[in-house]
Amino acid sequence: MVIERSKKSALLAAMLTATALCASTVDALASTGGSVASGEPSATASTRSVATWFGPGFYGRQTACGQTLTPEVIGVAHRTLPCGSLVKLTYRGHTLIAPVIDRGPYRHGVTWDLTAGAAQALGVTGTARVHALLVGEVPNTPLLGSPPGSPASAATGGNAAG
Repeated sequence: MVIERSKKSALLAAMLTATALCASTVDALASTGGSVASGEPSATASTRSVATWFGPGFYGRQTACGQTLTPEVIGVAHRTLPCGSLVKLTYRGHTLIAPVIDRGPYRHGVTWDLTAGAAQALGVTGTARVHALLVGEVPNTPLLGSPPGSPASAATGGNAAG
């Protein structure tokens, strides 16, 4: 889906005012027609929770929300948040807004599973305590979280051009 320049600019401005975003996440959300929900976020306070990351054994497979997982995908898995929920994650000075693209984690005491792309952007290499805040939502699409020109975008025939 190609978005008009004015709509893309407005979308990017709204997202950047919420927090600094990973550039690939901004382009991926813009290319899928995503928009940040207006009004106050559902969660009013940042919560500290445990995050791990997943990926290598799942590359090439579809997530519970319909995305094809690749190393470049930026997203998180959560047991109950709807697909497309945007979560602001902070770890050791790094901040990222990532969409919920999968279900999980299923390990006791862990709240978030980060994709390899999200873990890399945050600097997480194993298990970490992160601050998390629900900040909005975007429509769930097969390209949600996929950087433009990524293998997932090519595999699904998506137009990731901005």
